[in-house]
Amino acid sequence: MKRIRLFTPGPCAVPEEVLLEMARPFHHHRTDWFKGMLKDATAKLQQVLMTKYDVLTITGSGTAAAEGAIVGLHPPGSKLLNIEGGKFGQRWGEIAQQFGIEVVRHEIEWGTAIDPSWIADALKKDPAITSVMVVHSETSTATRCDLEAIGKVCKQAGKFLLADCITSAGALPLRPDDWGVDVVITGSQKSLMLPPGLGFVALSPKAVAAIESNKSQHAYYLNLNKARKSALEFDTPFTPAHLLVRGLAKALDLLLEEGIEKVWKRVAAMAAATRAAGEAIGLPVFSKSPSDSVTALTPPAGITVKDIRNALEQRFGIESAGGQDRLKGKILRIGHMGAIDEMDTVLAVAALEQALYKLGHKLQLGAGVTAAQKVLAERL
Repeated sequence: MKRIRLFTPGPCAVPEEVLLEMARPFHHHRTDWFKGMLKDATAKLQQVLMTKYDVLTITGSGTAAAEGAIVGLHPPGSKLLNIEGGKFGQRWGEIAQQFGIEVVRHEIEWGTAIDPSWIADALKKDPAITSVMVVHSETSTATRCDLEAIGKVCKQAGKFLLADCITSAGALPLRPDDWGVDVVITGSQKSLMLPPGLGFVALSPKAVAAIESNKSQHAYYLNLNKARKSALEFDTPFTPAHLLVRGLAKALDLLLEEGIEKVWKRVAAMAAATRAAGEAIGLPVFSKSPSDSVTALTPPAGITVKDIRNALEQRFGIESAGGQDRLKGKILRIGHMGAIDEMDTVLAVAALEQALYKLGHKLQLGAGVTAAQKVLAERL
């Protein structure tokens, strides 16, 4: 019997306990029942995100949360420096432009990470820049940046730092309060182990003050002032996806039970094992600064990414992802987020070996599994 096995970089596998929790009978959302649930989930979100910042829950995806933050934090006269090293970095620049925000869109080579010293120099050269936005883990290229170092640079320069942490929160080390990250954006369908439908924004006190003072430019539905006003009473300004909030509280329980730092360690081990396996069977790692939440491998000559993905899905039920935009057909992406563990990773590597073998790739069967097992044995 073929099972569905999600190794995509989102949506990711949801634990059975969370699915069952969301299937239980429910109350109306304008009740103390929902307010208590949102209060509980918010406190747990702060623990998972390692922050004391205000955390807002938005009904929508991570993009919705990002749009609300970008628009709310940039009144007329603001200037955003947006770092673009993939499809998601590009998206934030497009949103800023669409809302008429002055934005410097700086593109870097896909698969590389921005050098924090470049940001420091850019801020010195252009004092008019008021904020910087980076993608902590660029999902489209499986690349991570040094968010801690970038935070230090922005803090020293007195600039706001907005971070897309959609595929880093809950998977990679993240300490926004200590690092000087003013806005942390994430979504439900990645490492938080939920279906799509919720976005989250953590705001530093400095960011809250700036958003509250912005009287001229806000989205309507994604208005963070409205969201924060309601959140003070553990409510939402518009109809919430309240069953997802119910599932969120359960999913966060599971992460906190394991321990968020242990989760980071497990994800890092699974990613390192997958990278080692890829190199062992002739699929080089694409990124020069690999993220741990998702791995991008380069397919062997003569075998297409589409054929590999089809073989994985049709024979083993494993759903992976290909590249986007200029990387379409050039990389195979395997996720390490959601309800998967190290033995799931070994399974995926074994399936990848068999798929490649059937497609005519010359490899020593078991080489990838051996490499992955060695990494896991050493790191966990």
